[in-house]
Parts: sequence; structure tokens; C-alpha cells
Amino acid sequence: MKHLWAPWRIQYILGPKPDTCVFCLSDDTDRDAERLVLYRGRRAFVIMNRYPYNNGHIMVCPYRHLSSLTDLEQDEAHETMDLVQRCSGILYEHFHCEGINVGLNLGKAAGAGIREHLHFHLVPRWNGDSSFIAVMDDVRTMPQYLEETYTALKGYF
Repeated sequence: MKHLWAPWRIQYILGPKPDTCVFCLSDDTDRDAERLVLYRGRRAFVIMNRYPYNNGHIMVCPYRHLSSLTDLEQDEAHETMDLVQRCSGILYEHFHCEGINVGLNLGKAAGAGIREHLHFHLVPRWNGDSSFIAVMDDVRTMPQYLEETYTALKGYF
């Protein structure tokens, strides 16, 4: 039997589950560090993924609670894509990554984990970052704590 120790996940397992959408933000900016919110724009914001696929995995979300690209108003669509572009540059600059996966899963059939609130994923990638652990056991190793990554990325915004 193989074991991968991840003691920080016990908070999620035993902790209370949110009754509301994890992407719907209040105006309370005092909780931004706790919620891993990196940036708040007028119509969209940037947040870190609490359960990342890779170090530096961030997401861009419109404030409005909607699940379809066709429901975005033009100003929301522009600001959201502007933030995707800006975040891409930040990830290249900070992590010196060799590529970035940018993804959007619309609907359950497309693999959306949170279908109710549209969000773009940006995942930094490096050649060879899918080591034998990921290939053989579908496991990724994270080289840095979320809080440290948050502090480093927050300075770019």
C-alpha cells in the first residue's frame, strides 16, 4: 500500500462546507488573504485554487454568478479576458514556467467541478513536471505552501 501524506487536507475533510458558491465574493476585502483572492477588478477577480493542479494554479472569475460564456456582458467578457492575459504574464514572470494551461470547463459533461459559476483556470507548466508520481499514481507534488505562493503573487497585483 502506498501513502501520500497531506495533513493540510483534514481541514477540508472535517471542516464545514460552504452553503454558498465559493466564487461569490462579498465586499469584505478583509478576508481576501484567507480566501486567496489576489486581485479585485470592476467586473472580475483573480483567486488562487485552494486545491491546485500545479504550483501557482490561479483562476479568473466574473463577479456575477453565471454558468455560460454567452451570459457574459461585453464589459465582463473583456475584463475577464484582460485578467487572463495579465495573469499569464505574471505566471511567466514569477515562476519562469515553460507553458501555461488555460482552461474553462462549461457544464458537468465538460468536467466542471463548480458548474454554477464560470471561472478560467491558469496552470503553470514546466517540461517534465509530470513526474513518475503523476504518471503512475495520478498524484502531483506541490513544492510550495499556498500561503507562500499567495504572498509572492499578491505583489504583482
